[in-house]
Amino acid sequence: MTNEKIVSLYRTMQIIRQTEEELARCHQRGLIHGACHTYVGQEAIATAVCAHLNANDSVFSTHRGHGHALAKGMPPRELMAELFGRSTGCSRGRGGSMHLFSPEIGMMGTSGIVGPCMLQACGGGYSSKILKNSTVAAALFGDGAANNGAFHEALNMASIWKLPTLFICENNQYATEVPFSYSSGSPSVAAHAAGYGVAGYELDGNDVLEIHRVAGEAIERARAGEGPTLIECRTYRTRAHAEGMGDFTYRTREEVEAWKLKCPIARLRANASKDLLSEFDKIDAEIPELVRAAKEFAEQSPVPEGSTATNHVYAASSFRESAPEFRKAVAAVSQPREITFTQATVEALAGEMSRNPGIFVMGEGIGKRGGNFRTTPGLYDLHGPDRLCDTPICERGFVGLAGGAAMTGTRPVIDFMFADFILDSVGEIINQIAKMQYMSSGRLKMPVLMRGCIGIGHSAATHHSGSYHALYGQVPGLRVVVPSNAYDAKGLMLRALRCDDPVMFLEHREILTMKCHVPEHDYEIEFGKAAVVREGNDITVVALARMVPMTLSLCESLHQSGVSVELIDPRTVSPLDTETICRSVAKTGRLLIVEETPAAFGFGAEVAAQVSDLAFNDLDAPIKRLNGAFAPTPYSPSLEAAVVPSVHDIEAAIRKLMSE
Repeated sequence: MTNEKIVSLYRTMQIIRQTEEELARCHQRGLIHGACHTYVGQEAIATAVCAHLNANDSVFSTHRGHGHALAKGMPPRELMAELFGRSTGCSRGRGGSMHLFSPEIGMMGTSGIVGPCMLQACGGGYSSKILKNSTVAAALFGDGAANNGAFHEALNMASIWKLPTLFICENNQYATEVPFSYSSGSPSVAAHAAGYGVAGYELDGNDVLEIHRVAGEAIERARAGEGPTLIECRTYRTRAHAEGMGDFTYRTREEVEAWKLKCPIARLRANASKDLLSEFDKIDAEIPELVRAAKEFAEQSPVPEGSTATNHVYAASSFRESAPEFRKAVAAVSQPREITFTQATVEALAGEMSRNPGIFVMGEGIGKRGGNFRTTPGLYDLHGPDRLCDTPICERGFVGLAGGAAMTGTRPVIDFMFADFILDSVGEIINQIAKMQYMSSGRLKMPVLMRGCIGIGHSAATHHSGSYHALYGQVPGLRVVVPSNAYDAKGLMLRALRCDDPVMFLEHREILTMKCHVPEHDYEIEFGKAAVVREGNDITVVALARMVPMTLSLCESLHQSGVSVELIDPRTVSPLDTETICRSVAKTGRLLIVEETPAAFGFGAEVAAQVSDLAFNDLDAPIKRLNGAFAPTPYSPSLEAAVVPSVHDIEAAIRKLMSE
């Protein structure tokens, strides 16, 4: 290794060390409002790894990520301003110590949740495969994360798909306060590599030169298409887990002092020539001024305006402005034809995949088989296994991968088959995918489409019958789409495939084969625009998914008996079109909300609350709800029928409300 490179490594380690020590002092002075997790003692690892990465390569990190960000090229003043909660911080004051974003330099974010960074790095690696841009993705994480399921799912996915991904375990001996010797059944994190057919190395984490050598070789292999590498670096953090925490209830002062003697910076100095020591001395004299100026910049920077607190929850543009030719008017002339709900979504997906090479689909059985519900038939033959990728049964894994892929320039479609299955990945959806645009101040887009079946029917019992649209509707950052017919399914699917927000696209299994007129040309249906399925004057019925055609089947006979029903299909749960619902209630004076799922804390409760707030004076009778039973879904057909509203139940509810 050249002296120039050694000097560069030393400089980076000193920037990290001195910035962290100043941040510790700032925390003691109360300048840092929340947690402060320093990287003191571990500087060699991020320094050595990131020395081989360029701005197009991506780093995904964990809560102890200051050193990772600085090693990737973040100026100390942006880091310090972030911890001070200032608008000039790397995350514009939205993240603090544990949420550092700088996608401009390939720092794709740190996470306060252990594990996601490994899955997101797989996504970065998968984007590299799809885009063929020879980039590498690196995940840096602690020993505690090696006990997390995400670690094993990530290693397996990276192995089977030969992803250009590095997994760097910074084994600092403790996960918060729990020793690695206690928490792991294996004494070596690197030993797990062999079980997944991955190259694995166990290194001295305080030897910057050896880490640099091994990481360089691993990155060369990754760029050459030879797959991932797991590198365990044995090191130690010599400060508390977070500043201000007690440190000597779980480890001794003697242990900490012994590790301080193994300092990676002192070690590099001890083996340096006189010429190098001279250069090191210059750096030692230079860095304090850099850190002082950074602190001054951070203190003088303005705090974010409170008025900006809700900015960037969703993308500034809800669809691709660069492709107006894709958005044709719905009213365009089209030959009459009827196709099923599923055929309509396949048509939308097939057309968009042919136009956008960045789209890929992941799920169990969606390749040659074409999907359990025929969601991808024929697409494998057109686009191959990379873009129609069959996955292992690891929902958390491939959903987390999708987040990293979206962050690095591709557009994943996750086909999770049943809504119940994706619950294994709900942390990746809510804590990562939904929040990423906000935490990055809009600099990262999250065009992830997650689709799958909801609803009760066919004796599927309790693990294949969930809906959960109300759960996802509570999550800022997610779009939640629930079509009720083939026409809407195609238009909403095209909207979702061009949207820069993450979309939960929920398809009721009992209406997948229902047909209606669907134009052959492209058209989009805007999110948050309800459909007036049938106009009426006496009562407004708001229904969702399967409840829409069930209610519609009653409307004519009710009309004949003197009850004029106005049927509203919101089409999207989030955003919710309350304006159309309130306008209908102003006309009819009565509102019934029909939903298959239980009433408690549900979608119907939100509709009722909105109407009570915005249109109370228009009501001539109390708002009523008709819901399924508050129970898991049973198997026997007689029991199943008892927990979901029937056509008879809907009619009875309408007539009862009309009598009030």
